[in-house]
Amino acid sequence: MADNEQAVAATGTWRDNLPIGVRPYFEAAPLAALALGISSGAPFALIAATLTTRLAQAGIDKSTVTAFALTFLAYNFKWIWAPIIDAVKLPIIGRFGQRVSWLWLTSVLVMLAIMYLGSLDPNESILRVAVAAILVGVAGATFDIVIDGYRIELLEPRQLGVGSGMSQYGWRIGAAAAGALALVVAARADWTIAYFVCSFFALFAFFTGVFMGEPERHQEPQPLRGPIAAVVAYVSPLTEFFQRSGALVVLLFVLVHKIGDTLANLTFRLLFEDLGFTNDEIAIYDIGVGFWALLVGIFVGGILYARLGMKTSVMISLVLMAISNFSFAALAAVGHSNIGMAAAIGFENFASGIGGVAVVAYLSALCNLRFTATQFALLSAAASILGRFLTGTTAGSLIEAMGYVNFYLLTTAAAFPGVFLFWWMIRSGLVDRSLGTAGSEAEDKSEHAFK
Repeated sequence: MADNEQAVAATGTWRDNLPIGVRPYFEAAPLAALALGISSGAPFALIAATLTTRLAQAGIDKSTVTAFALTFLAYNFKWIWAPIIDAVKLPIIGRFGQRVSWLWLTSVLVMLAIMYLGSLDPNESILRVAVAAILVGVAGATFDIVIDGYRIELLEPRQLGVGSGMSQYGWRIGAAAAGALALVVAARADWTIAYFVCSFFALFAFFTGVFMGEPERHQEPQPLRGPIAAVVAYVSPLTEFFQRSGALVVLLFVLVHKIGDTLANLTFRLLFEDLGFTNDEIAIYDIGVGFWALLVGIFVGGILYARLGMKTSVMISLVLMAISNFSFAALAAVGHSNIGMAAAIGFENFASGIGGVAVVAYLSALCNLRFTATQFALLSAAASILGRFLTGTTAGSLIEAMGYVNFYLLTTAAAFPGVFLFWWMIRSGLVDRSLGTAGSEAEDKSEHAFK
């Protein structure tokens, strides 16, 4: 009898036998975030490198191929229709829950859009392929809106860090696996079958909804009665956020905290080319070393968030991301060095992994549980839009004017206003006051760390 009791006890507490840092990753909600991330990454990959390869193999000219980058605009403007996801309850399947019903619907829409794109021949009608790619972009962006809202509401506040990390793991796995599988299947069959097979990556999210059900923390929307109620429901996520204490300061932080990091990241390949690195060296160090360093950073970020709390982990990640830009100034000064490239890329991706977990968890915690889909769509778009704008308009001319070393020193300096602003937000208590209901229950162990 004693042996049986011990066996039952061991079976019931298997997570307790895992290392403390690993244990949170095996809870149900973070594992669900992993599955959701896999589904999220696949559509993006299939209209990115995969579609580029398909069009190139079909003999489509380069200017037309590069124009397909416009299909990603849906991901930048998804916040425009995100309020619909929060406010509209679907007929029939809506009785299973607001979030889970939208999750099932968008899963099916993504699958159908991907299958339709795969069924078209670029040589017969490139315009139809473009329209189909846009449909995949819109469906994928809408899928992301639903997935982010579902993930935030599914995770408990203490799980936001680990859940954000697992979501990023899933996204990387989904994007890489879908892209690789499409190439393998296309080489052995054709592109139509390849896209058909890869469409089933959406089922990871679909069945997550089946097994996890409606999040307990979700708050059902009010029924819409008339056009005025619809307008109020549309603008409510914005008005609720800007009515909070210090909302403009929080938005300023979201806008500026990644300026230096984004400016630097989008110019690395230019630096590698001018330093004379070969394609093989870039593949080994930039893609290979960078990928594994990112995965390690995501894992460490989850541990830091769980052990030190939200405020301390975000502060550490901001400092690390700022310093990582300095490593590229050092690489530019040293010149062609495989060790230098591996060190710079490794450190940058490690810091980005930690930052991705901590900062995404913070953005998630800013959301109100009534408007998680809309508010996270807004915040995630704001987090990168300014840096991308500056990169697209000024980065090239800055590099030509001051050289790579001074440019990366400038990006390092540009990262520190976000660091100092967040430090002030901690000292003033604004970080705590600005949290939405999604993160207001969080137990931040670092509340006295900067006093």
